Amino acid sequence: MKIRVELEYDPESKGWSAVCPELPGCASAGKTEQEALANIKEAIELYLEPVPEKSTPGAKSVIIEV
Repeated sequence: MKIRVELEYDPESKGWSAVCPELPGCASAGKTEQEALANIKEAIELYLEPVPEKSTPGAKSVIIEV
């Protein structure tokens, strides 16, 4: 899966921010561009990780790969 990430350098904090516009609230940062990319990759994986929920009685729960 390919997901767009926007990187931005902040001269005030001297660090990089990484935001995934397609996943609301999914953001991270790092001291270097490479660190910010590694951190946002982990944030995206956690964002997309299924969360167990209580199912409606009689409902079938399945997991799909995208």
